[in-house]
Amino acid sequence: MKRLVALTGMVMMLMVSMMARAEGDLTIEITKGNDQAIPIAVVPFQSNGSNPPQDIAQIIRDDLQHSGQFSPLARNELISTPTSGDQIHYADWQQIKANYLVVGKIDRSGNGYKISWELHDVYGNKRMIGESVTSSADQLRSRAHYIADRIFKAITGIRGAFQTRIAYVSATGVDKNMHFALYVADQDGHNTQQILTSDQPIMSPAWSPDGKKLAYVSFESGRPAIYVQQLSTGRRIKLSSFKGINGAPAWSPDGRKLAMSLSRDGQPEIYVMDVASRSLTRMTQSSAIETEPDWSPDGSTLLFTSDRSGQPQLYTMPASGGSASRLTFTGNYNAGGQYGPEGKAVYMTTRTDQGFQVAKQNLESNRVTVLTSTGQDEAPAVAPNGTMVVYATQQGNQGVLGAASTDGRAEFVIPSPSGNVREPAWSPFLN
Repeated sequence: MKRLVALTGMVMMLMVSMMARAEGDLTIEITKGNDQAIPIAVVPFQSNGSNPPQDIAQIIRDDLQHSGQFSPLARNELISTPTSGDQIHYADWQQIKANYLVVGKIDRSGNGYKISWELHDVYGNKRMIGESVTSSADQLRSRAHYIADRIFKAITGIRGAFQTRIAYVSATGVDKNMHFALYVADQDGHNTQQILTSDQPIMSPAWSPDGKKLAYVSFESGRPAIYVQQLSTGRRIKLSSFKGINGAPAWSPDGRKLAMSLSRDGQPEIYVMDVASRSLTRMTQSSAIETEPDWSPDGSTLLFTSDRSGQPQLYTMPASGGSASRLTFTGNYNAGGQYGPEGKAVYMTTRTDQGFQVAKQNLESNRVTVLTSTGQDEAPAVAPNGTMVVYATQQGNQGVLGAASTDGRAEFVIPSPSGNVREPAWSPFLN
């Protein structure tokens, strides 16, 4: 597991049992369902002519199910296949206990498609929302995620995060033949895009607040350096390459600064760099190892991992400077903390009797809730709406991504087609 040590130790975590190339989309497997999830029926969308290249209804269904908040009915449970509200008989759907119903159709429109859809409240006997949207063939998945976002918001009152993306690192090969790649994909694992490839380790991807750039650590020059790369053009800059450790970049909420862990003055300490001017401010003064910084959503506080108590724990300090206060006291290992989007909770890797698991600490009550179950879970990254967390875990001898609802009711695994997948980072809202 990832321990609170220098970057060389964390790199070793990536160098285990890595075989073959990791290309292609990730897929999601449910490992623990939410028994209180909302029943919803998503009827297959009717098409006039040849089938479109994407199954819109299935993508919507998968999005809602993977959120952990919904329990879509299986297709063989659907009692009819209406395409609009005037074909719906609410009493029939009430008999199979569907709280909500999604219907629609997809028609050819010029060189693209027209998607018409509606969401109905089955027990309220009413149409809630609906619309018609156009799409090119290559944007059909994105349109389906958009519809899922609207449905999620209409029912839960929470903004959906299905149009967001995740970044992750894949490692393949063994020994001197190891190969590393930085990828970006849709939140459901589809539409993968390779951002960087190297025969040296890549670590710690971090999204800029506008979702247009990634900061990350690369060892391509023979030692760790922090880079910032523009996703649309591939253009990048080397931001930090001091002697020793350059690691764990974290963007400030305004996108103007990066917090990072540097050992330029000896032990790894927390620093903040102004991205435009490259001016550097040392934030911590300790003989301990200080690493893995994160910013509170309002930018007022820095969260970081330190072993100043003798064991890895989370600490906070004012982003303007000052003394640090210990945040975590449950257990003897808490590391890799990240604030939730509202600043009311922190997500972290904790050590329990089962091993390493992802946990959430409520910042008002200080109650700690364990969200995952394998004992090999670490490096959590929370969705921008706070409903899900993605993390690194193991499936057999392979590193994969896992995901869990932040209420602890649902858990998923996102296997890689091949290779080991680690270091997840969840994007902000992108529209």
